[in-house]
Amino acid sequence: MSPLLFIGAALAGGVGAALRYLVDIGVAKVAGRRFPWGILVVNLTGSFALGVVTAALPDQAFLLGAGLLGGYTTFSTAMLDTVALWRDGEHRASAFNAVGMLLLGLLAAGFGLALGSLF
Repeated sequence: MSPLLFIGAALAGGVGAALRYLVDIGVAKVAGRRFPWGILVVNLTGSFALGVVTAALPDQAFLLGAGLLGGYTTFSTAMLDTVALWRDGEHRASAFNAVGMLLLGLLAAGFGLALGSLF
C-alpha cells in the first residue's frame, strides 16, 4: 500500500466519522432518542453502500470501504446501545437492535452488492 493511499483512507475515515455524527444527530432530531434509530440508519446505509462499492468499484474498495465507510459505520456504538437498552429495561428494543441490525444489515449489503453488480 502506498503512503498516499494510506493517508487518503485515514482522511476518508475522518470524513466518514463526521458523516456518522451528522446522520445520527439528524435522525435523532426527527425520531427521538429513546431508540438509537440514527445508528441503525448509519449501519444499514453503510452496509448497502459497502455492497455497492465492493461490486461496482473494486479498485476503490479500500479507500471508500475501509476508509470512508469504515469511519461512517459503527459496530461498537450499536452494541453499546444494545446493552444500554437492556440495562434500562427495554428488552424488546434491545433484542430488535441486536438481531434487527444484523438481519437488516445483511439484507442491505446483499441489495448493495446486487445493485453494484449492475454497473
